[in-house]
Formats: sequence, C-alpha cells, structure tokens
Amino acid sequence: MTGVVIFFVLGLTFLALEMFFPGAVMGIIGGLAMLVGAIIAFANFGAAGGTLALASAIALVLVALYLEFVLLPRTRLARSLTMSTTVGGTSQPALADLQAVVDQVGEAETTLAPSGYITLQGRRYEAFSRSGMLARGTSVRVTGLDNFRLIVIKNQSI
Repeated sequence: MTGVVIFFVLGLTFLALEMFFPGAVMGIIGGLAMLVGAIIAFANFGAAGGTLALASAIALVLVALYLEFVLLPRTRLARSLTMSTTVGGTSQPALADLQAVVDQVGEAETTLAPSGYITLQGRRYEAFSRSGMLARGTSVRVTGLDNFRLIVIKNQSI
C-alpha cells in the first residue's frame, strides 16, 4: 500500500509541476508514476484493488488536467505568469506595393551582383538586377516584383 501511495503522490507532484514548466515532460512523468502505482496495486491487491487504483489514477489525472487548462488560466497567479501585451514591431520589412514601385527610380545601396539592396523612396529593398552586375550608387529603375524582392534594370537616363 505504501508503494501505491508514494507513486500517486509523486505523480500528483509532477502533474502540479507541469503547470509551471513548459512542455509536457513533467505531466508525462507524473502520469507514468501514477501508472506504476496502479501496476503495483494490481500486483499486491489483485484485480479489484488494481482496478480501483487505476480508476483513481485516471480520475486524479483528469482533475489535474481540468485544473490546469480550465481553472488555472482564470486565476490571478496565471495572469501574473503570462504575457498580456504584444510587441508592435516586425522582424521583416513590409513588402513593396507593386503599383507604387514599378517604373520608379532608385539607387543601388550595395553592389548588385546580381542581387543586393537598393534605396527607393527613402526605403531599403532587396533587389535583383536584370542588367547583370551593377556598382553601388548606380541609378536603377524598378520593372517588377519577384516574391520578396524587386526586379530592377540599370536606369537609362535620356
């Protein structure tokens, strides 16, 4: 009987710890500990005692899951442990609007060999040169948009 109680208490402890550590490792260990307790009950107390222990383990796991996923998120403790604000920034620059940039003239910010960066309307864009390699500072004209980069050619001033 002591082994069953020890494994049930150990299982409940790991299930409680799972609420505060990311991932499901603690919960899996807790569930396995309770399963070991039920197996010990089957070995020591036969089918009736083992079935009672297994039913108790399942009920305790279900109660722990209910507490973790339904009741705990509504508590003041959960609100203090979770983020409630969002970050307004982005990791990638906004894509260029095709109608706003086609036939616009910009300047190569880096050497386009054939890819690099251009400055257009005060913004930096990744670009691909259809004219081959272009030196830094070369005037370029936007001819299109290919996925995430602008397609440019060397600007032929008249």
